[in-house]
This record gives sequence, structure tokens and C-alpha cells, in this order.
Amino acid sequence: MTEFRLETERLILRDWREEDWPLFWRHCNTPAVMQWLGGVADEATMAAANDRLEGYRRDHGHTFWVCERKDDGGHLSGEILGFCGLKCCNEENGPTGDVEAGWRLREDAWGKGYAKEAAFASLEAGFEQFDAPHIIALTVQENAPSWGLMKRLGMQRREDLDFESNQFGPESVIVYSITREQWEQTQ
Repeated sequence: MTEFRLETERLILRDWREEDWPLFWRHCNTPAVMQWLGGVADEATMAAANDRLEGYRRDHGHTFWVCERKDDGGHLSGEILGFCGLKCCNEENGPTGDVEAGWRLREDAWGKGYAKEAAFASLEAGFEQFDAPHIIALTVQENAPSWGLMKRLGMQRREDLDFESNQFGPESVIVYSITREQWEQTQ
């Protein structure tokens, strides 16, 4: 399988390399980043997440890719900012099998437009390269920055797809979605 690589103005989305994992977890396994994701992960949880992300790529051709800032001489130049990409939803009680967009960025990358830039590129790849008929995104109601981004991407709230899950805490998981037709209308 050819390595996936997608470039935006400021970012590179690419497949994982073994040396990426320690850097990713050092910056993204913090109380603030993990607040709506079940809390800071222990070693076993991190190892299982690594295996899942690698498995998504192997099984479906896409995953939540490494999100790396291009080497532009800036503060975060050339560094891993987190991840962003696509997977097939596998959440218990959720819209299983639907293509799901997701992102997780380190705190010092928040508020700079990186998540929107990476998510936009991921949606574009989902529709153009992976032929998704629609793409969903998941969060919890309390995570306003996440669902706010979903709205800015043109995604619509899908209360009919919301579901209960204990994976991320006691909150219900809420779902946003965008169809290929809706995406094309925003282009």
C-alpha cells in the first residue's frame, strides 16, 4: 500500500511512522486535550489506540493521519500537531460503517485554524479519493469547539444518529454529517 500524503497550505497529513507515536502522545495526552475523550490515557489505552489507527489504514485505506506542520520557520514548524483524517465508524451503538472525520490537536495548536484546514482537506479526500457518499463526525454536546468546527465545515446536526456510549464519559455522543451533494454545493 502506498503511503498516504496530503498537503494543505500549512500542513501535511500522512500515514503514521513508529517514531511519531511518542511525540503524538507527549503533546496530545494532556488533561485539556483528553477532556472529552475519556481522560488522560494510560499505556495500555495508548497502545490500543495506536493499533486501532494502524488497523483503520490497513483495513480501509484511510485513518486519522498524522497532522504535521510544514517546515516554515514558525513556532511549530515541522512538528506533529496531532491527527486528523477519516475512519469507518466503529462506535458501539453508533452509525457503524459510515465514514467518520475526526481530529485531535495539541493545545498550543488550538485557535490557529489548523483543525479546520486539516478537516477540510480530510473531507475533500473522503469525497474525492475514497468515494464516501456522506461523512459523519462525532463529539459530545459539551465540546462546543468540536461541534462548532463541524458547523463551520458545513456539517449538519443529525440528532437521529446520536447514541449512548461510555467510551468518552457519561455524555451522549452527538453526530454531525455532510453529504457529497452538500459538500459540492459549498465548493
